[in-house]
Amino acid sequence: MLKRTFHRTVLALGLGALALPVLAQDAYPSRPIKLVVPYAAGGPADMLARMVGERLAPRLGQPVVIENKPGTGGHTGAEQVAKGAPDGYTLVLATIAHNGAVKLYNNLRYDPAKDLQPVILVAESPSVLLVNQSVPANSVKELLALAQSKPGQLSYGSAGNGSAMHMAAELFRYMTKVDYVHVPYRGGAPAMADLLGGQIQLLFESLGTAHPHLKSGKVRAIAVTGTQRDPSLPDVPTVAEAGVPGYASVPWYTISAPAGVPAAVVNKLNAEINAVLKAPDLVERWHAQGVVALGGTPADALKRNQMETTKWNAVITTANIKVD
Repeated sequence: MLKRTFHRTVLALGLGALALPVLAQDAYPSRPIKLVVPYAAGGPADMLARMVGERLAPRLGQPVVIENKPGTGGHTGAEQVAKGAPDGYTLVLATIAHNGAVKLYNNLRYDPAKDLQPVILVAESPSVLLVNQSVPANSVKELLALAQSKPGQLSYGSAGNGSAMHMAAELFRYMTKVDYVHVPYRGGAPAMADLLGGQIQLLFESLGTAHPHLKSGKVRAIAVTGTQRDPSLPDVPTVAEAGVPGYASVPWYTISAPAGVPAAVVNKLNAEINAVLKAPDLVERWHAQGVVALGGTPADALKRNQMETTKWNAVITTANIKVD
């Protein structure tokens, strides 16, 4: 009798232990969630993360804390998340650096494709080719003529090696044979600051963060990088129609978690962020800035990442793009 009771007790304890993860998932989230932006504050990734985070927090009933952790072209912050606990309390806003241009890096201490799992596609936004007001060029053809007359004297900034800014500019360099100098920064905001100050001459900036600076008159829009003109800048041609046929570069953003986060947690995050991305006020605000809210399933995000990785691996190889 005593032996039978002992076995029942052990069985009950075992079943209770098995139930703990389920209970923990049902109670998720029970504390604040950290969303890491692997770039400096003020750039396009930071802007998107903060707008999503402030709307997501009341839906989850917990604060969503944005932490900027720039470095290594966005990989310092992403590596921190990838190596963190797979419990859904630490996420990262991932970009082309993590899901498309990884081939640029030979010595990463993690593998984004294996160590991060996409939760949701957040948005996409074509970039716009900006020049400082002192640059005597008002079109792609004029800019190319200027660059050809001053080889190696024009410089462009980026949010770091492998960033959307970097890849858009290198694709442009390859397709036009233009000769200019890459200046990598720790995020889009410091790159924009130097464009405004004249320390660099060109920048492929996200439409979402370019608009306030265009209104200031300190920079000019030469062309957009999408496949069609953007409604927020209807008079600005695409790079393709302005003289570089076939050119297209459309940055996209995902929210990702460490590999191994329970499916129930991923699905809950996905459902709540989808709801945020469908909010009329967010959709309208982003649309006015040239940003398209996406959403969808984790599988949709994974498919987009894999497709873009294939595309950009080919570009990196063909154009022989190197890390500066």
